[in-house]
Amino acid sequence: MSEAWRWEYDPDRDHVAGGIPARMASEVERLVAQLVELADMGIDVTDMGDGPRPGGLRRMDAAGGWFYFLASPRDRLIIVVRIIPPLESL
Repeated sequence: MSEAWRWEYDPDRDHVAGGIPARMASEVERLVAQLVELADMGIDVTDMGDGPRPGGLRRMDAAGGWFYFLASPRDRLIIVVRIIPPLESL
């Protein structure tokens, strides 16, 4: 298993980011890449963003909307599960 952190969409990009404006999807991917960089530096990303408790599903603002993610230290993985675009984009 690789020592480096990584991220992915769950279940896949089409399901999570399909139909989302390209600007929004790009911003989410940029922010998640930054979370990966922080995790690789040893920073605990399980309590980044907003959420009920550290280690659970987290919410982070992005490009006027927000996205939900889960950080899994055991797997060294950040999982993006949902993107909510700004209201004017719906």
